[in-house]
Amino acid sequence: MAIAADNRQHQPKLIYDRYVRYLFIASAFLMTVIILSIIIFVGQQGLATFKDVSPVEFFLTAKWDPAEDQYGALSFLMGSVYVTLLALLFGAPLGLAGAIFMAKIAPGWLREIMRPATDLYVAIPSVVYGYVGLTVFVPFIREFFHVSTGFGLFAAALILSIMILPTIISISEDALRAVPKNLEEASLALGATRWQTISKVLVPTALPGILTAIILAMARAIGETMAVQMVIGNTPQMAKSLFSPTSTLPSEIVVEMGNTPFGSAWGNSLFLMALVLLIISLIMILLIRRIAARRMA
Repeated sequence: MAIAADNRQHQPKLIYDRYVRYLFIASAFLMTVIILSIIIFVGQQGLATFKDVSPVEFFLTAKWDPAEDQYGALSFLMGSVYVTLLALLFGAPLGLAGAIFMAKIAPGWLREIMRPATDLYVAIPSVVYGYVGLTVFVPFIREFFHVSTGFGLFAAALILSIMILPTIISISEDALRAVPKNLEEASLALGATRWQTISKVLVPTALPGILTAIILAMARAIGETMAVQMVIGNTPQMAKSLFSPTSTLPSEIVVEMGNTPFGSAWGNSLFLMALVLLIISLIMILLIRRIAARRMA
């Protein structure tokens, strides 16, 4: 009798758990369908570009002039690569230094202040970063480096380096704090200094997590639109220097998508740019999963 009563008591919970499980399965299926639909739609429209434009022209030439039916996107591809690498060059060392400080040097009370403050940077809209770059960084670059406009790769990279700092700091700090305490204590017991322990023990051990942070920061930087669009100059030309205006894949899509007829070679070329960005993001996600799998192994 007691067993039967107990079964009757738990039966509503079992039914509830079953329905919640079905809800999660349905949600996961729906998200899969939506993502696949986006990939298929963007892929179909993007690959339709090759009916009018050869792959060689699109990927290997920098002449972009839709009025003349010329759709060379090399300048946008290289602009995205350059600005991402520059942003990592500026932001990754600073972000790693901030993570080391917060994880192993800062006192507890200061860490409790800095961690939420760092996370708040993520909530700032990208247009705000772009406006700061437009009103502060661009005039400063123009006056300090004595260039004509101040727009270009350097301004965009500075803005992006600030925007990727929260990602690098947060994930790298978690990776450093996850290093077993006995490794640090063993290093100090063998006579290593605090900085030797950090550089020779903690950072190499936390390297998979740090690499994950850097790859996520790359994904954020290469897909950033509004902030870059406001300070890079939006000129369809190869960058000749750090201070020459150029454009990136996302910024060019934003500038031109509203003016292009759907289904035209011009519009399909913009969809192909979006497909390239999507493929790059998928590759970065696969890299992160591979790094995480090795870390778990």
